[in-house]
Amino acid sequence: MTPAVFGIAGFELTAEETAFFKDADPAGYILFARNIGDREQVRRLTDSLRELHGRESLFVSIDQEGGRVARMRPPHWAEYPAGEVFDRLYAVAPASAIEAARINAQAMAMDLYEAGISVDFHPPLDVRQPGAHDVIGDRALGSEPMQVAALGRAIIDGLARGGVAGCIKHMPGHGRSMCDSHKELPRVHANDDELEADIAPFRALNHTPIGMTGHLLFTTWDAENPATLSSKIVSEIIRGRIGFDGLLLTDDIDMEALGGPVPERAERAIAAGCDLVLNCWAKLEDMHAMADRLSPASDNAIDRLNRALDNPQPSGDNLQTELLARRDALLAVTEEAA
Repeated sequence: MTPAVFGIAGFELTAEETAFFKDADPAGYILFARNIGDREQVRRLTDSLRELHGRESLFVSIDQEGGRVARMRPPHWAEYPAGEVFDRLYAVAPASAIEAARINAQAMAMDLYEAGISVDFHPPLDVRQPGAHDVIGDRALGSEPMQVAALGRAIIDGLARGGVAGCIKHMPGHGRSMCDSHKELPRVHANDDELEADIAPFRALNHTPIGMTGHLLFTTWDAENPATLSSKIVSEIIRGRIGFDGLLLTDDIDMEALGGPVPERAERAIAAGCDLVLNCWAKLEDMHAMADRLSPASDNAIDRLNRALDNPQPSGDNLQTELLARRDALLAVTEEAA
């Protein structure tokens, strides 16, 4: 098994993708808006991936947070709010915010599960910092670490109730970024004591089966390598101080925060201790080169992958329309308070 999660070019697999994926046997796939048409089309696509590999339990992932980070949108799917909405409600009614976040995530997971998607790269546990770049911005669940952890836990629980695995990101924290890591490398100069606030939500949810690294340079911990490519940060901070023992994958290895050829980045990420490399842009040349250069997934990575996919069947207790109505009633408290 190639320790990679690959992107797909369009609404269905091309002949070239089918042949390559069958031979390379990647750990999983990620879907983007370019892969999303309507309900029937997405299900056909995910069914074809399972048929290709001959296994029902397959890592088929998506970024579906709500707000501006949503690949599945109206009119075929419901619209979901960004994390900031639950942050505002928490300031007025914490218990209601936690319940609203859980219900919202469960309803969202019902969309994903029906589409054959098993993993949602959600929630971001990045603690929002004043003056930081808005690459996180309204996606954040708050600026207080334990609030972020409480809302994040509710989201993971809600996703699980809908039959989907969540993923905590972006370890060890993206909240201090002063630039967009899609475009350039953020450099964080906070000291070790200050960074305790960044890692606190991840430590509180370190039992989550899936986590994602961030492409940031933390000069206090490793002045040479961004977290994704830093064996010190992976081993001492993510695996050590945070205590995360789940499946660790990179943020998109194509992002411009990282330098050098994509296959080389992938090789360095695995060498640093990441289990899987996320490669989103469906460029066959890069994917072929990654499959050629990367050693097969380690036994530990495969074990963590299997644990991550061991999701309970979704709860059939609620209709999605009922969940969304309950969420909206809870969110209305914020408007009343205003």
